[in-house]
Amino acid sequence: MAGQSNVAPVIIKRKKIIQGGGHHGGAWKVAYADFVTAMMAFFMLMWLLNATTEKQRKGIADYFNPTIPVNRISGGGDGAFGGDSVFSEQTLVQNGTGAADAAATDAEKARGDSNGGRNDADEEKKMEEVTKELSARGGESMTMERLMRHVTTRVTDEGLVIEVFDLPETALFIKDTDQPTGALIAITGLLAEVLALAENKVAIGGHVRSYPITLIKNPVWDLSSTRAQAMRNLIESKGLSGTRIARISGHADRKPVTADPTALRNNRLEVILLRRDR
Repeated sequence: MAGQSNVAPVIIKRKKIIQGGGHHGGAWKVAYADFVTAMMAFFMLMWLLNATTEKQRKGIADYFNPTIPVNRISGGGDGAFGGDSVFSEQTLVQNGTGAADAAATDAEKARGDSNGGRNDADEEKKMEEVTKELSARGGESMTMERLMRHVTTRVTDEGLVIEVFDLPETALFIKDTDQPTGALIAITGLLAEVLALAENKVAIGGHVRSYPITLIKNPVWDLSSTRAQAMRNLIESKGLSGTRIARISGHADRKPVTADPTALRNNRLEVILLRRDR
């Protein structure tokens, strides 16, 4: 017993382990990264839809969907694999400098498109020239400067749009009629001169404001059409060839340019110098 009293006592230490404070894993980080990527793609899609034209969107869609190798427009055919055969002249794009058949007819020959880019550049340059010439006329006199306050221009996919509109102090037509005022007659003479700088076709569209009350017979359709027709007669009388008029259209009050559809600013004419493919 005396020998056992010298033995050191055995001490047992018990550790209390707290669960739940350790590593949870990184699955949430992956899910969050996927969510951020999806949101970025969504906002980029919204931006592209707002910032691009219809042709540009078509090109982007074809770039991400290159399943059909050949198309007459931008990369796709009208049948399986773009047509009956990838060697068929009727289904292949005829933008090259030669033809597949040894003795192809004029209709089947590939006519080439080597000048397509240059033609587009020339067309843009011509529209810019018309715009500059129109702006320059406004500085010739005080009268011309006042007339040019009725005119704005913009370039669209359709072509150069020259918009002529009412001002509070000066209207283009006698109220609720298609009888032009002296201001419109003078502006039309100016337009005929600057449009002579190009050879493109011209379209004329008439727009009118909405009437503030409901009428038994709403005149907006007839009025917009007859005003467009009156503009055609005026511009032809000022020297523009009638063969250049591609179309006349009346849009009634369906395309207002202001938040208030009854505003005078919506009484307007659009003279469009069309692109060659329109």
